Amino acid sequence: MRKTLKEQLPAVFTDRMETLLGSEYSAFYNSYDEKTYAGLRMNTLKITAEEYLKLTGQELEPVSWCPTGFYYNGSREYSKNPLYHAGLYYIQEPSAMFPAQALPVEEGDYILDMCAAPGGKSTALAAKLHGTGCLISNDISASRAKALLKNIEASGVRNSIVLTEDPKNLVPVFPEYFDKILIDAPCSGEGMFRKEPSMMKAWEKNGPDFFSKLQREIVDSGIRMLKPGGKMIYSTCTFSVEENEGTLKYILEHYPDMHVIPIGQTGDGLMEAHPEWVDGPEEIRHARRLWPHHLKGEGHFTALLQKDGEKPETLEEYGEKGMKALPEEFEQFLKDGGVTISFDPSRLILQGDHLSYLPENMRPLGKLRRMRTGWYLGDIKKKRFEPSGFFARGLSPSECTNWIDLELDDPRVIKYLKCETLEVPEELPNGWYIVGVCGHSLGWGKVTKGTLKNKYPSGWRWQ
Repeated sequence: MRKTLKEQLPAVFTDRMETLLGSEYSAFYNSYDEKTYAGLRMNTLKITAEEYLKLTGQELEPVSWCPTGFYYNGSREYSKNPLYHAGLYYIQEPSAMFPAQALPVEEGDYILDMCAAPGGKSTALAAKLHGTGCLISNDISASRAKALLKNIEASGVRNSIVLTEDPKNLVPVFPEYFDKILIDAPCSGEGMFRKEPSMMKAWEKNGPDFFSKLQREIVDSGIRMLKPGGKMIYSTCTFSVEENEGTLKYILEHYPDMHVIPIGQTGDGLMEAHPEWVDGPEEIRHARRLWPHHLKGEGHFTALLQKDGEKPETLEEYGEKGMKALPEEFEQFLKDGGVTISFDPSRLILQGDHLSYLPENMRPLGKLRRMRTGWYLGDIKKKRFEPSGFFARGLSPSECTNWIDLELDDPRVIKYLKCETLEVPEELPNGWYIVGVCGHSLGWGKVTKGTLKNKYPSGWRWQ
């Protein structure tokens, strides 16, 4: 007879958890026989939860610890949906919504998401910034960072930098630079066993001891990049004491100017951490454990820390300077394409053919490996400007007059997402247009005599 999922759990893991949880262990163990929970989080750069529910007529159960998060039934109708492709929501495991929600972001903050792929937490942080300040999203794996980049671009984030660096290489460029840092650290993934049983074999190969060493190297770098008065989230998707309370004890012992502070966010099933498990200071109890037998989610660990000192009142002027004037090709495109927002030339940079718009007052990045530097607007080729899909995703109808908006049930929406040519009214003037659905941008198209040549990015094509 085939073993149930809970019967497949490694014995070393179950023995350890039984010792930790005592009378609660039976409920924890039996949770592996229960269903997993699917979640989606609204992208408030584009739509509020109330607006989305009104638009779709759906009734979704809210996630108690994330005001923009909801449970859904896990069906493909949410991932195979034009509104998803328009970036209105991000599909995310409910427990994983908590770390970004727990970081108290203020508009104008400069934020680092240090281990950011595939982008769920970065897109949540970007939405909280509301287009202000700067979000630097980093992942050491260039292959994983491709998904991170796609999710940031699809979400319409304008003020982001995407890097692929070892965290220690960021420190010389960004010493005490960031107002907020999120470290969702690589971990042994015990909270993923129910959702991805294959993680059990990886756990047996590289368990808590391996990852706790790696996590401490990462937090060393993060703390050195955090401003005095700045706040940092440390989180994992594992239950391991070494990787959770143990890492907090390491931080408090090695960095006396760092403190675990209360998380203001509330919600069902957010349980206190356990300093007694590591003979650590009482302040560790401020961290929160999300256990699968206490809530509808796979589980997470989240701690909010703050560095002593006062946050500088004024932002140091770094100013990586760009251009003195808008390129003629770009300026002409803005006029012809009906784009009404203004651009500061000093924040425009041209890297080869690629024209990008830097976040305000961005520090020079030196030789750091990067996948995207700011809002990628498009390419200047043979005295003409070719806009990017990322440019379109960052625009709203109030910022571009050349707009072809389609209803959700219009068959041309799927045709457009499949990169097919569309027929449009012949009286529509020739030129560049944004193609949107229900008032939300999908991408560009170029109209010539009643035919729209599709400029939707091939890498985003509807499959």
